[in-house]
Amino acid sequence: MIVRGSVGKGDERPLVMHVLYSFDVGGLENGVVNLINHMAYDRFRHAVVAIAQCAPSFCQRVRRTDVEFISLHKPPGHGVKLYPRLYRLFRQTRPAIVHTRNLAALEFAVPAAFAGVRARVHGEHGWDTSDPGGTRRKYQLLRRAYSPFVNRYVALSGQIESYLTDRVGIARGRVERICNGVDTQRFRPAVQRASIAGSPFADPAAVVIGTVGRLQTVKDQVSLVRAVAIARKQGVDGSALRLLIAGDGPQRAEVASEIRAAGIADITWLAGERSDVPEVMRAIDVFALPSRAEGISNTILEAMASGLPVVATYVGGNAELVVEGETGALVPAENPDAMAQALLRYTSDAALRQRHGASGRQRVEQNFSIDNMVTRYTQLYESLLRPTGAR
Repeated sequence: MIVRGSVGKGDERPLVMHVLYSFDVGGLENGVVNLINHMAYDRFRHAVVAIAQCAPSFCQRVRRTDVEFISLHKPPGHGVKLYPRLYRLFRQTRPAIVHTRNLAALEFAVPAAFAGVRARVHGEHGWDTSDPGGTRRKYQLLRRAYSPFVNRYVALSGQIESYLTDRVGIARGRVERICNGVDTQRFRPAVQRASIAGSPFADPAAVVIGTVGRLQTVKDQVSLVRAVAIARKQGVDGSALRLLIAGDGPQRAEVASEIRAAGIADITWLAGERSDVPEVMRAIDVFALPSRAEGISNTILEAMASGLPVVATYVGGNAELVVEGETGALVPAENPDAMAQALLRYTSDAALRQRHGASGRQRVEQNFSIDNMVTRYTQLYESLLRPTGAR
Protein backbone atom coordinates (compact mmCIF):
# COMPACT_ATOMS: atom_id res chain seq x y z
CA MET A 1 0.00 0.00 0.00
CA ILE A 2 1.18 3.49 -0.88
CA VAL A 3 -0.49 6.22 1.15
CA ARG A 4 -0.22 9.88 0.15
CA GLY A 5 -3.63 10.93 1.37
CA SER A 6 -6.40 9.51 3.48
CA VAL A 7 -9.71 7.93 2.58
CA GLY A 8 -10.83 8.07 6.18
CA LYS A 9 -13.47 10.24 7.80
CA GLY A 10 -13.32 13.99 8.20
CA ASP A 11 -13.47 15.02 4.54
CA GLU A 12 -16.93 15.76 3.18
CA ARG A 13 -15.98 15.50 -0.48
CA PRO A 14 -17.45 12.37 -2.11
CA LEU A 15 -14.86 9.61 -2.54
CA VAL A 16 -14.42 7.99 -5.96
CA MET A 17 -12.65 4.64 -5.66
CA HIS A 18 -11.11 3.48 -8.94
CA VAL A 19 -10.73 -0.31 -9.08
CA LEU A 20 -8.58 -1.84 -11.82
CA TYR A 21 -6.37 -4.84 -12.30
CA SER A 22 -3.01 -3.08 -12.16
CA PHE A 23 -1.95 0.52 -11.76
CA ASP A 24 1.14 0.54 -13.94
CA VAL A 25 2.22 1.78 -17.36
CA GLY A 26 -0.65 1.50 -19.84
CA GLY A 27 -3.30 3.45 -21.70
CA LEU A 28 -6.17 2.62 -19.34
CA GLU A 29 -4.08 3.54 -16.34
CA ASN A 30 -2.91 6.76 -17.96
CA GLY A 31 -6.53 7.73 -18.47
CA VAL A 32 -7.15 7.33 -14.73
CA VAL A 33 -4.11 9.51 -14.00
CA ASN A 34 -5.40 12.24 -16.32
CA LEU A 35 -8.86 12.10 -14.80
CA ILE A 36 -7.60 12.40 -11.22
CA ASN A 37 -5.09 15.13 -12.02
CA HIS A 38 -7.56 17.33 -13.87
CA MET A 39 -10.81 16.85 -11.95
CA ALA A 40 -11.70 19.75 -9.63
CA TYR A 41 -9.96 19.25 -6.29
CA ASP A 42 -12.87 20.57 -4.26
CA ARG A 43 -15.47 18.29 -5.88
CA PHE A 44 -14.18 14.72 -5.36
CA ARG A 45 -11.59 12.75 -3.45
CA HIS A 46 -9.97 9.75 -5.15
CA ALA A 47 -8.42 6.42 -4.23
CA VAL A 48 -6.95 3.76 -6.52
CA VAL A 49 -7.33 0.07 -5.76
CA ALA A 50 -5.22 -2.33 -7.86
CA ILE A 51 -6.18 -5.99 -7.83
CA ALA A 52 -2.53 -6.81 -8.50
CA GLN A 53 -0.39 -3.84 -7.50
CA CYS A 54 0.10 -0.11 -7.75
CA ALA A 55 3.58 0.45 -9.17
CA PRO A 56 5.30 3.13 -7.03
CA SER A 57 6.95 4.83 -10.01
CA PHE A 58 3.65 5.06 -11.88
CA CYS A 59 1.83 6.40 -8.83
CA GLN A 60 4.15 9.41 -8.98
CA ARG A 61 2.33 10.52 -12.13
CA VAL A 62 -0.64 11.45 -9.95
CA ARG A 63 0.12 15.03 -8.93
CA ARG A 64 -2.51 15.29 -6.19
CA THR A 65 -1.28 14.52 -2.70
CA ASP A 66 -4.64 13.46 -1.27
CA VAL A 67 -4.86 10.15 -3.18
CA GLU A 68 -4.41 6.75 -1.56
CA PHE A 69 -3.09 3.78 -3.56
CA ILE A 70 -4.00 0.28 -2.38
CA SER A 71 -2.45 -2.93 -3.74
CA LEU A 72 -4.34 -6.16 -3.09
CA HIS A 73 -1.76 -8.58 -4.58
CA LYS A 74 -4.46 -10.97 -5.78
CA PRO A 75 -3.41 -14.64 -5.63
CA PRO A 76 -4.06 -16.96 -8.60
CA GLY A 77 -7.64 -18.06 -9.03
CA HIS A 78 -11.08 -16.46 -9.00
CA GLY A 79 -11.40 -12.99 -7.52
CA VAL A 80 -14.11 -14.14 -5.13
CA LYS A 81 -11.30 -14.76 -2.64
CA LEU A 82 -10.95 -10.98 -2.39
CA TYR A 83 -14.65 -10.28 -1.80
CA PRO A 84 -14.46 -10.24 2.02
CA ARG A 85 -11.42 -7.96 2.00
CA LEU A 86 -12.98 -5.56 -0.49
CA TYR A 87 -16.28 -5.61 1.38
CA ARG A 88 -14.46 -4.51 4.53
CA LEU A 89 -12.53 -1.86 2.61
CA PHE A 90 -15.71 -0.41 1.12
CA ARG A 91 -17.49 -0.46 4.47
CA GLN A 92 -14.56 1.26 6.15
CA THR A 93 -13.94 3.98 3.56
CA ARG A 94 -17.55 4.53 2.44
CA PRO A 95 -16.87 5.54 -1.17
CA ALA A 96 -19.68 7.43 -2.86
CA ILE A 97 -18.71 5.85 -6.20
CA VAL A 98 -16.83 2.67 -7.09
CA HIS A 99 -15.58 2.80 -10.67
CA THR A 100 -14.33 -0.56 -11.96
CA ARG A 101 -12.56 -0.88 -15.29
CA ASN A 102 -12.45 -3.73 -17.80
CA LEU A 103 -13.45 -7.34 -17.27
CA ALA A 104 -10.66 -8.13 -14.78
CA ALA A 105 -12.19 -5.72 -12.24
CA LEU A 106 -15.89 -5.99 -13.14
CA GLU A 107 -16.70 -8.66 -10.56
CA PHE A 108 -15.69 -6.33 -7.73
CA ALA A 109 -18.89 -4.40 -8.28
CA VAL A 110 -20.44 -7.29 -6.30
CA PRO A 111 -18.79 -6.59 -2.92
CA ALA A 112 -19.32 -2.87 -3.58
CA ALA A 113 -23.05 -3.46 -3.92
CA PHE A 114 -23.24 -5.60 -0.78
CA ALA A 115 -21.22 -2.98 1.11
CA GLY A 116 -23.88 -0.41 0.32
CA VAL A 117 -22.03 1.64 -2.33
CA ARG A 118 -24.91 3.36 -4.10
CA ALA A 119 -23.13 4.44 -7.31
CA ARG A 120 -21.28 1.70 -9.20
CA VAL A 121 -19.76 2.58 -12.56
CA HIS A 122 -18.01 0.18 -14.91
CA GLY A 123 -15.77 1.31 -17.76
CA GLU A 124 -14.94 -0.78 -20.82
CA HIS A 125 -11.68 0.47 -22.31
CA GLY A 126 -10.82 -2.28 -24.77
CA TRP A 127 -10.65 -6.00 -25.34
CA ASP A 128 -8.93 -8.56 -23.17
CA THR A 129 -5.71 -10.02 -24.59
CA SER A 130 -7.41 -13.44 -24.64
CA ASP A 131 -10.42 -12.00 -26.49
CA PRO A 132 -9.00 -9.34 -28.85
CA GLY A 133 -12.12 -9.01 -30.96
CA GLY A 134 -14.67 -9.28 -28.18
CA THR A 135 -16.14 -12.36 -29.84
CA ARG A 136 -15.90 -14.98 -27.10
CA ARG A 137 -19.33 -15.90 -25.81
CA LYS A 138 -17.93 -16.77 -22.39
CA TYR A 139 -16.86 -13.19 -21.73
CA GLN A 140 -20.12 -11.78 -23.04
CA LEU A 141 -22.03 -13.99 -20.61
CA LEU A 142 -19.74 -12.99 -17.73
CA ARG A 143 -20.40 -9.33 -18.40
CA ARG A 144 -24.13 -10.00 -18.54
CA ALA A 145 -24.04 -11.95 -15.27
CA TYR A 146 -22.47 -9.03 -13.40
CA SER A 147 -24.67 -6.37 -15.00
CA PRO A 148 -27.23 -6.24 -12.12
CA PHE A 149 -24.45 -4.92 -9.87
CA VAL A 150 -23.57 -2.00 -12.18
CA ASN A 151 -25.56 1.24 -12.30
CA ARG A 152 -23.92 2.81 -15.33
CA TYR A 153 -21.47 1.74 -18.01
CA VAL A 154 -18.88 3.89 -19.75
CA ALA A 155 -17.79 2.84 -23.24
CA LEU A 156 -14.66 4.50 -24.58
CA SER A 157 -15.51 3.93 -28.24
CA GLY A 158 -18.52 3.48 -30.47
CA GLN A 159 -17.51 -0.09 -31.16
CA ILE A 160 -17.41 -0.92 -27.45
CA GLU A 161 -20.75 0.83 -26.93
CA SER A 162 -22.31 -1.39 -29.62
CA TYR A 163 -20.67 -4.45 -28.10
CA LEU A 164 -22.22 -3.74 -24.70
CA THR A 165 -25.69 -3.09 -26.04
CA ASP A 166 -25.90 -5.54 -28.94
CA ARG A 167 -23.81 -8.50 -27.75
CA VAL A 168 -23.85 -8.28 -23.97
CA GLY A 169 -27.42 -7.02 -23.82
CA ILE A 170 -27.01 -3.91 -21.67
CA ALA A 171 -29.88 -1.42 -22.07
CA ARG A 172 -28.79 1.61 -24.10
CA GLY A 173 -29.91 3.98 -21.38
CA ARG A 174 -27.33 2.47 -19.02
CA VAL A 175 -24.37 3.04 -21.37
CA GLU A 176 -22.60 6.35 -21.84
CA ARG A 177 -19.82 6.91 -24.32
CA ILE A 178 -16.93 9.03 -23.03
CA CYS A 179 -13.78 9.13 -25.11
CA ASN A 180 -10.35 9.63 -23.64
CA GLY A 181 -8.89 13.10 -23.63
CA VAL A 182 -5.30 14.16 -24.09
CA ASP A 183 -3.31 16.88 -22.37
CA THR A 184 -2.47 19.20 -25.25
CA GLN A 185 -0.08 21.22 -23.09
CA ARG A 186 2.16 18.22 -22.32
CA PHE A 187 1.76 16.71 -25.78
CA ARG A 188 2.53 19.39 -28.33
CA PRO A 189 4.33 19.54 -31.69
CA ALA A 190 8.08 20.02 -31.88
CA VAL A 191 9.45 22.94 -33.87
CA GLN A 192 11.97 20.42 -35.17
CA ARG A 193 12.53 16.81 -34.21
CA ALA A 194 13.92 16.71 -30.68
CA SER A 195 16.76 14.66 -29.29
CA ILE A 196 16.13 12.63 -26.15
CA ALA A 197 18.39 10.99 -23.62
CA GLY A 198 19.99 7.83 -24.97
CA SER A 199 18.85 8.29 -28.55
CA PRO A 200 21.27 7.12 -31.24
CA PHE A 201 19.35 9.05 -33.91
CA ALA A 202 21.26 12.33 -34.11
CA ASP A 203 21.33 12.55 -37.92
CA PRO A 204 18.95 15.39 -38.92
CA ALA A 205 18.39 13.68 -42.28
CA ALA A 206 16.94 10.57 -40.62
CA VAL A 207 13.22 9.86 -40.69
CA VAL A 208 12.21 8.25 -37.41
CA ILE A 209 9.23 5.91 -37.21
CA GLY A 210 8.19 5.45 -33.61
CA THR A 211 5.77 3.54 -31.44
CA VAL A 212 5.03 3.64 -27.71
CA GLY A 213 3.35 0.82 -25.81
CA ARG A 214 3.70 -2.26 -23.69
CA LEU A 215 5.59 -5.04 -25.47
CA GLN A 216 2.93 -7.73 -25.59
CA THR A 217 1.31 -9.88 -28.24
CA VAL A 218 -1.80 -7.77 -28.71
CA LYS A 219 0.32 -4.68 -29.48
CA ASP A 220 2.17 -6.67 -32.19
CA GLN A 221 5.40 -4.68 -32.43
CA VAL A 222 6.80 -7.69 -34.32
CA SER A 223 4.65 -6.75 -37.33
CA LEU A 224 5.99 -3.19 -37.18
CA VAL A 225 9.57 -4.50 -37.20
CA ARG A 226 8.77 -6.54 -40.30
CA ALA A 227 7.06 -3.56 -41.95
CA VAL A 228 10.07 -1.31 -41.38
CA ALA A 229 12.37 -4.00 -42.82
CA ILE A 230 10.19 -4.11 -45.95
CA ALA A 231 10.09 -0.32 -46.17
CA ARG A 232 13.86 -0.13 -45.87
CA LYS A 233 14.30 -2.43 -48.85
CA GLN A 234 11.68 -0.72 -51.00
CA GLY A 235 12.23 2.93 -50.10
CA VAL A 236 13.96 5.35 -52.44
CA ASP A 237 16.32 6.23 -49.60
CA GLY A 238 16.01 3.37 -47.15
CA SER A 239 19.20 4.49 -45.42
CA ALA A 240 17.29 7.41 -43.85
CA LEU A 241 14.84 5.17 -41.97
CA ARG A 242 15.05 4.70 -38.23
CA LEU A 243 12.77 2.81 -35.82
CA LEU A 244 12.20 3.76 -32.18
CA ILE A 245 10.24 1.31 -30.00
CA ALA A 246 9.49 2.66 -26.52
CA GLY A 247 8.06 0.32 -23.90
CA ASP A 248 8.77 -2.90 -22.09
CA GLY A 249 6.90 -6.11 -21.42
CA PRO A 250 6.79 -9.88 -21.88
CA GLN A 251 7.43 -9.78 -25.66
CA ARG A 252 10.67 -7.82 -25.44
CA ALA A 253 12.86 -10.84 -26.19
CA GLU A 254 10.70 -11.80 -29.18
CA VAL A 255 10.75 -8.24 -30.54
CA ALA A 256 14.55 -8.06 -30.12
CA SER A 257 14.93 -11.41 -31.88
CA GLU A 258 12.77 -10.23 -34.80
CA ILE A 259 14.83 -7.04 -35.12
CA ARG A 260 17.97 -9.15 -35.55
CA ALA A 261 16.27 -11.59 -37.91
CA ALA A 262 14.92 -8.75 -40.06
CA GLY A 263 18.39 -7.26 -40.36
CA ILE A 264 17.47 -3.82 -39.00
CA ALA A 265 19.35 -3.83 -35.70
CA ASP A 266 21.54 -1.00 -37.01
CA ILE A 267 18.57 1.36 -37.44
CA THR A 268 16.43 0.31 -34.46
CA TRP A 269 16.42 1.53 -30.89
CA LEU A 270 14.61 -0.50 -28.24
CA ALA A 271 14.28 2.39 -25.82
CA GLY A 272 12.60 0.48 -22.97
CA GLU A 273 10.02 1.93 -20.62
CA ARG A 274 10.09 5.72 -20.65
CA SER A 275 8.79 8.30 -18.22
CA ASP A 276 9.29 11.08 -20.81
CA VAL A 277 6.67 10.04 -23.37
CA PRO A 278 5.87 13.63 -24.49
CA GLU A 279 9.55 14.09 -25.34
CA VAL A 280 9.61 10.69 -27.09
CA MET A 281 6.72 11.82 -29.30
CA ARG A 282 8.64 14.96 -30.24
CA ALA A 283 11.65 12.80 -31.17
CA ILE A 284 9.87 10.92 -33.98
CA ASP A 285 8.48 11.85 -37.39
CA VAL A 286 5.79 9.22 -37.97
CA PHE A 287 3.84 7.38 -35.30
CA ALA A 288 2.88 3.74 -35.90
CA LEU A 289 0.47 1.56 -33.93
CA PRO A 290 0.45 -2.08 -35.15
CA SER A 291 -2.04 -3.44 -32.56
CA ARG A 292 -4.23 -6.46 -33.17
CA ALA A 293 -6.92 -4.94 -30.93
CA GLU A 294 -7.55 -1.54 -29.32
CA GLY A 295 -10.20 0.42 -27.51
CA ILE A 296 -9.60 4.15 -27.80
CA SER A 297 -5.83 4.45 -27.91
CA ASN A 298 -4.27 7.06 -25.65
CA THR A 299 -1.03 6.83 -27.59
CA ILE A 300 -2.75 7.67 -30.89
CA LEU A 301 -4.29 10.74 -29.26
CA GLU A 302 -0.93 11.71 -27.77
CA ALA A 303 0.76 11.30 -31.16
CA MET A 304 -1.89 13.42 -32.88
CA ALA A 305 -1.58 16.09 -30.18
CA SER A 306 2.17 16.03 -30.86
CA GLY A 307 1.56 16.88 -34.51
CA LEU A 308 2.46 13.46 -35.89
CA PRO A 309 0.83 11.60 -38.77
CA VAL A 310 -0.42 8.21 -37.56
CA VAL A 311 -0.26 4.84 -39.31
CA ALA A 312 -2.45 2.43 -37.35
CA THR A 313 -4.23 -0.86 -37.82
CA TYR A 314 -7.93 -0.87 -38.62
CA VAL A 315 -9.04 -2.35 -35.30
CA GLY A 316 -11.17 -1.25 -32.35
CA GLY A 317 -11.61 2.49 -32.02
CA ASN A 318 -8.62 3.44 -34.20
CA ALA A 319 -10.90 4.48 -37.07
CA GLU A 320 -12.73 6.82 -34.68
CA LEU A 321 -9.48 8.70 -34.12
CA VAL A 322 -7.48 8.49 -37.36
CA VAL A 323 -9.10 10.07 -40.42
CA GLU A 324 -7.81 8.20 -43.46
CA GLY A 325 -6.01 10.53 -45.85
CA GLU A 326 -6.33 13.52 -43.49
CA THR A 327 -4.51 12.71 -40.25
CA GLY A 328 -2.96 9.37 -41.12
CA ALA A 329 -3.56 5.94 -42.63
CA LEU A 330 -5.32 2.76 -41.52
CA VAL A 331 -4.10 -0.68 -42.57
CA PRO A 332 -5.20 -4.27 -41.84
CA ALA A 333 -3.83 -5.84 -38.67
CA GLU A 334 -0.96 -8.35 -38.96
CA ASN A 335 -0.16 -7.14 -42.47
CA PRO A 336 3.43 -5.84 -42.56
CA ASP A 337 3.31 -5.27 -46.33
CA ALA A 338 0.35 -2.89 -46.07
CA MET A 339 1.90 -1.07 -43.13
CA ALA A 340 5.20 -0.74 -45.01
CA GLN A 341 3.48 0.93 -47.97
CA ALA A 342 1.66 3.38 -45.68
CA LEU A 343 4.88 4.20 -43.85
CA LEU A 344 6.72 4.80 -47.13
CA ARG A 345 4.16 7.40 -48.21
CA TYR A 346 5.09 9.44 -45.15
CA THR A 347 8.81 8.78 -44.94
CA SER A 348 9.24 9.95 -48.55
CA ASP A 349 7.11 13.10 -48.24
CA ALA A 350 7.94 15.64 -45.53
CA ALA A 351 5.16 17.98 -46.67
CA LEU A 352 2.59 15.21 -46.25
CA ARG A 353 3.90 14.49 -42.76
CA GLN A 354 3.55 18.14 -41.85
CA ARG A 355 0.06 18.50 -43.31
CA HIS A 356 -1.44 15.37 -41.78
CA GLY A 357 0.31 16.00 -38.46
CA ALA A 358 -1.19 19.50 -38.26
CA SER A 359 -4.64 18.11 -39.10
CA GLY A 360 -4.29 15.54 -36.33
CA ARG A 361 -3.39 18.22 -33.81
CA GLN A 362 -6.43 20.26 -34.83
CA ARG A 363 -8.70 17.21 -34.55
CA VAL A 364 -7.52 16.52 -31.00
CA GLU A 365 -8.03 20.13 -29.95
CA GLN A 366 -11.58 20.13 -31.30
CA ASN A 367 -12.78 16.67 -30.27
CA PHE A 368 -10.54 15.00 -27.70
CA SER A 369 -9.57 17.62 -25.15
CA ILE A 370 -8.88 16.48 -21.62
CA ASP A 371 -11.20 19.21 -20.32
CA ASN A 372 -14.14 17.70 -22.20
CA MET A 373 -13.37 14.23 -20.87
CA VAL A 374 -13.16 15.46 -17.27
CA THR A 375 -16.38 17.45 -17.64
CA ARG A 376 -18.22 14.37 -18.91
CA TYR A 377 -17.01 12.18 -16.04
CA THR A 378 -17.82 14.89 -13.49
CA GLN A 379 -21.35 15.17 -14.87
CA LEU A 380 -21.76 11.39 -14.77
CA TYR A 381 -20.55 11.10 -11.18
CA GLU A 382 -22.71 14.00 -10.02
CA SER A 383 -25.81 12.61 -11.74
CA LEU A 384 -25.39 9.30 -9.90
CA LEU A 385 -25.15 11.07 -6.55
CA ARG A 386 -28.31 13.12 -6.93
CA PRO A 387 -31.27 11.99 -4.84
CA THR A 388 -33.72 9.83 -6.77
CA GLY A 389 -36.06 12.02 -8.76
CA ALA A 390 -33.85 15.12 -8.53
CA ARG A 391 -32.86 16.96 -11.70
